[in-house]
Amino acid sequence: MINKLTDTITYIGVYDKTLDLFEDQYPVPNGITYNSYLIRDQKIAVMDTVDSRMSNDWFRNLEAALKGAIPDYLIIHHMEPDHSSCISTFLEKFPNVKIIGNNKTFGMISQFFDINIDNNKYQVIEGDILDLGNHKLTFYMAPMVHWPEVMVSYDSVEKILFSADAFGTFGSIDNQEKWDEEAGRYYFNIVGKYGFQVQSLLKKINKLNIEKIAPLHGPLLDTDIKQKIEKYSIWSSYEPEKKGLLIAYASIYGHTYLAAKKLSEMFESRGVENIILFDLAREDHSYALDYAFRFDTLILASATYEGGLFPPMESFISCLKSKNFQNRKVGILENGSWAPAVLRILIPTLSAMKNIRLCDKSISIKSAMKETDKAIIDEFVDSMINLK
Repeated sequence: MINKLTDTITYIGVYDKTLDLFEDQYPVPNGITYNSYLIRDQKIAVMDTVDSRMSNDWFRNLEAALKGAIPDYLIIHHMEPDHSSCISTFLEKFPNVKIIGNNKTFGMISQFFDINIDNNKYQVIEGDILDLGNHKLTFYMAPMVHWPEVMVSYDSVEKILFSADAFGTFGSIDNQEKWDEEAGRYYFNIVGKYGFQVQSLLKKINKLNIEKIAPLHGPLLDTDIKQKIEKYSIWSSYEPEKKGLLIAYASIYGHTYLAAKKLSEMFESRGVENIILFDLAREDHSYALDYAFRFDTLILASATYEGGLFPPMESFISCLKSKNFQNRKVGILENGSWAPAVLRILIPTLSAMKNIRLCDKSISIKSAMKETDKAIIDEFVDSMINLK
């Protein structure tokens, strides 16, 4: 797919509609794009390559955009294989090209490829400017957004930020109407652990006059740039985006589900909006994580299993911990037929997380919810609503 972004910048990326799991773990029902760009000036720069599974398509796009010209530079913003897999083949085709990267970039190239690039290396550091003629690219280091070698570049002529994985989304190149939805799920699952590092990058780019953002996944962003940057600022600060309640449940025979459903109905009857009842055993956790980080309130409802958490809940808690979940109100509902263990495990786990306001009126039911449990559930709902 070739698309003119400006008179001198061409999109040469590819859209992989066949991929089912991004990073072999996150569902991508609409596939994924591997974005790459070409700047034609006195010097020609290619911005990143693509995943090896789409290399033939990318090289066709590249050759069509070059129209017989020879590129001078290959700029590597991010060394993850879905953006760098074609480096070796690219060098075979263009042996005199200069590879632009930072010190960590070149260390990773030697890890992924058995090639000698001593004559091709062009190392940049923070604030370095690459002069292509009319276009001037300024480089900003963005370590751990979300790998240590990541950097972004800013074209002061076109006012485009080439943002690496930041501001990326799952889905197609033209899926802008769903940017907020898929950008959030992408951010929380891919980048979410590194909020502090994202904040550091935002401080750098907030000084720039950005009219377009060109990420390595998803659509080129050319509208509402300030609002999209503000979204990233909220997400990376670990503050809730909006009021809402996620009830994430892990039920074996349906009894924990029925208790979670009753909770949902009782919160709704009290005027609580944006309630999501989420089945951790059947729905992918990347969506649950998205809701957990967007909303201000989380309730975890789990059956006990072999003296511990039911595995779908155990997996979700592990995910929350790994992404630095914090600054939320949380309540717990446990179920166990003879030795309930959920509270015993979850209370210390959640208490160890940063600024988790844990409701002290947890619910414990045995086997199935009964009429006598409803008073306890009522008290729990009131406590959660009043929890500051």
